[in-house]
Amino acid sequence: MNFKSLFSTVLLIFVPISVMADALHWGDLWVFITSALAILPLAIWLSTATEELAVATGPVVGGLMNAIFGNATELIIALAALKRGLVDIVKASITGSILGDLLLVLGLAMFLGGLKYKEQEFQKIVVRVSGSTMTLAVTAIALPTIVINTSNVVDPSAIMNMSIIVAGVLLLFYGLTLLFSLRTHSYLYEVGMTTLEPDAEPLEKPKIWPWIGVLFLATTAVALESELFVGVVEEVTGGLGLTPLFTGVVLLPLLGDVSGYVTAVRVALKNNMDLTVSVAMGSSLLVALFVAPVVVLVGQWIGQPMDLNFNPFEVIAIAIAVVVVNLISLGGRSNWLDGALLLATYLVLGVAFYYHPA
Repeated sequence: MNFKSLFSTVLLIFVPISVMADALHWGDLWVFITSALAILPLAIWLSTATEELAVATGPVVGGLMNAIFGNATELIIALAALKRGLVDIVKASITGSILGDLLLVLGLAMFLGGLKYKEQEFQKIVVRVSGSTMTLAVTAIALPTIVINTSNVVDPSAIMNMSIIVAGVLLLFYGLTLLFSLRTHSYLYEVGMTTLEPDAEPLEKPKIWPWIGVLFLATTAVALESELFVGVVEEVTGGLGLTPLFTGVVLLPLLGDVSGYVTAVRVALKNNMDLTVSVAMGSSLLVALFVAPVVVLVGQWIGQPMDLNFNPFEVIAIAIAVVVVNLISLGGRSNWLDGALLLATYLVLGVAFYYHPA
């Protein structure tokens, strides 16, 4: 049993413990800690089930499954928070997921991979396509904030209508990216289907039904734990002196995408930077083009005022991340110093969010 499997199995003990902590009224802090620890292994199992089903069902169906369930944990946590009216935390978690994928995931992979290998290479075309798509997505997300902060638009209905239209455009464009990557130009993304063990013998395709069961159970458990977590997150983090902005940008993404961190670092240590870059940039695109607009539309449906009017500093931070990643990645090579630069950028932005008074 590898470290990832052992880690995700041992920590499952916190699922019943978190339920007991809530039922027996151990206090908000214990519910917060135990539910957070429970979400970590569940996120890994959810991601693993998605990956196994993707292998079993083939490139097209598997690609669609990865496109839909790739960031399921972040989406479930965001929807649970939205249901409770924690709109500021939801917006911040979208920002944090994008920053985490672009700077922390890719930074850790490049840094640790660069310590093992002097220099690592990856295909420029994947970075160029993903980078330009991410730039468009960030521009679309930023437009409502720019319009609101450069004009006299203060009517909530106008802001909401603008956000709904932008969300629809982002979802439409996400569909076009799926058509591009899975059908018309799938050869550019074949690196994403590369095995994590390049030198290993071909493995038998996994059985579908057991992994469907794992996917269902993990999704249900994540939904349960997310309800417990968001039910106390505001009180606990407020008591610790943390703002909703910092909580959403830093804490929530660390819980939701732990599997992405493990996967990206693991394949980087195997010198498979093509897959590492695809995982990190693909995950950030999924958040920007799918998770963000879905949350906006669901918020409209359930009566929560979720729009795309982000804190201006969030928009600036995302723009900085996209520019830095594009500059580092366009050469098709990376080393440990590139990874250190991405990590330093993430750390500086994290400190800025901690002291931001929002």
